Amino acid sequence: MLKKILLNKKLLAVAFLSIGLSACSSTDEEDEATKVAELTEITEAFEVDVLWESSVGDGVGQYFSRLKPIVAYGTLYSAGRDGDVIAFDMESGDKVWSTDLSDLNAERGFFDSRQSALLNGGPIAGIKKLFIGSENGDVYALNAENGEIEWQGKVKGEVIAAPAIDSGILVVNTASGVMKAFNASTGKDEWKIEQEVPPLTLRGVSAPAISAGGVLVGSADGSLSVYLLESGQQGWSLEVGEATGSTELERVIDVDSAPLIYGDKVYSISSRGHLIAVDLRTGRMVWERQYSSYRQLAISGNTIFLTDVKGHVYAVDRQNGFEKWGQLALTNRGVTGPAAVGKYVVVGDFEGYLHWLDQETGDIVARHEVDSSGLHAAVTVHKNIIYVQSRDGDLQAIKTP
Repeated sequence: MLKKILLNKKLLAVAFLSIGLSACSSTDEEDEATKVAELTEITEAFEVDVLWESSVGDGVGQYFSRLKPIVAYGTLYSAGRDGDVIAFDMESGDKVWSTDLSDLNAERGFFDSRQSALLNGGPIAGIKKLFIGSENGDVYALNAENGEIEWQGKVKGEVIAAPAIDSGILVVNTASGVMKAFNASTGKDEWKIEQEVPPLTLRGVSAPAISAGGVLVGSADGSLSVYLLESGQQGWSLEVGEATGSTELERVIDVDSAPLIYGDKVYSISSRGHLIAVDLRTGRMVWERQYSSYRQLAISGNTIFLTDVKGHVYAVDRQNGFEKWGQLALTNRGVTGPAAVGKYVVVGDFEGYLHWLDQETGDIVARHEVDSSGLHAAVTVHKNIIYVQSRDGDLQAIKTP
């Protein structure tokens, strides 16, 4: 979904869409470029084992949201867009505690309708706290043991990506181009920077990643940059996206995937442009390959896994960028970012199916329907257990052999 800053651009996009729909109806021919791949029979290598299932409020519905479960302090945490933040026992799925951020002061009456907290960015955990942001620009810090709110901060812009924490500093990136750092213990402001945002961007933003005293983050102008964690001062910056079209829509080159740090390298990808490997210390590009994605990257051993804008899943050698395999059977199925589990890589789709791919061959070897509302965020993996949350808030723990 695209964010239109100027009204005339929004109207123009609607006009183009109307023309496109009219053309399709007049020819009555399905556009192969947007045709959704039908699922075919597969030979399943194993039977999927669902350990338990629960729910996280009403989930995220049909909104753009990367809310997903996380594991910390021996507990599973997750959240729903309306304001539910819940801690689960990892063995049984029982709820340990629940906090409603839509009614912080417990003032809502029995007959009052619920006002959504618009949670979107997170959660993440650190220093015995749970951090989560909202589309209202709110940043919450909750006690990880009991869910009580320890502090609440504010940032200019929507928080639609998970924050990052290191060395007692919480960094929050927003859709407005503002990136702000808080003291993670007290909520005190540390520093703030503002990045320029193009008039037309994807409905997304890069989650920051922290390593060796630096904050790495992608931006809507197609670049990957590093900032000092202590002060926010910018270091090196590198172009990832490649604007090649003649229209603003074709020149959208957002870097919305969180930078993937592995050893002394960082890997990044643009929604239109390249997958790149960069030396973490110097910012020198090691290699680049032509892939386009706004989904998160995953890594296992020497292999990077990615889902491109068409829903194709690829395996790429992290040392040289050479492609190992590509799986095209899930074209246009709204495929999530990949996650590595055991000898497989797992992705979800818009109909609510999980697909297990063999890491060596890319073959789909198992399938499981979580919930027909669909899957949008990549699964969370901990000790070969997959934790997955559907759009409607259904939560499952699944064991992979």
